[in-house]
Parts: sequence; structure tokens; C-alpha cells
Amino acid sequence: MLAAIKKLLGFGPSVDLAQLIKDGGMIVDVRTKGEYAGGHIKGSVNIPLDQLTANLAKFKDKEQAIITCCASGMRSASAKSILKSKGYNNVHNGGSWLSLRNKL
Repeated sequence: MLAAIKKLLGFGPSVDLAQLIKDGGMIVDVRTKGEYAGGHIKGSVNIPLDQLTANLAKFKDKEQAIITCCASGMRSASAKSILKSKGYNNVHNGGSWLSLRNKL
């Protein structure tokens, strides 16, 4: 029961995001095109949150690791929820792109 509560609150075991990328995972930056142009993680894909559902074809493998990021972590959390609801099983909220870049 305690493990389920921890997982629900996001206190589960931490995921090695750098290893997910090395293993073929992708970073999806859901900020606007303008925000992305102002700085981003090298190799990331920019799909603004409001265009995510229309671009699901870009995600061929529903088991591939997808790490979402944005400016603060709010939009990336929404993106994770959207992708999960569409059957993508290996989705992780990387939070802000700046903090994610520092973890990689």
C-alpha cells in the first residue's frame, strides 16, 4: 500500500534518464517554437503541447522511452498524461528542459 502511494505521488524509484537516452529514448520538448528556438537540449524534438495529439505518428514504437520536458514541468506533465492515455507505456516527465539538461 505504501509503495502505491509513493508511486502515485512520484516518490517511486528514480529513473536514469541519461541511460534511457543512450538506449534509444527520445526527448520531446513541448514548449512553443519560439521558446525552443531560445535554447533546447541537443537532439530533442520540438512538438508544442497543443500540437502533440496531431503528431502522434512521429512516435512509431509505443514502448520506446519518451522523456517530456518544457519550461517548468507543467506542460511536460500534461504531455506525459496525453501520451500515456494514447497507449505509450514508457513515458517520463523530465520537468524543465534546463534541469533535464543538467541531469544528462
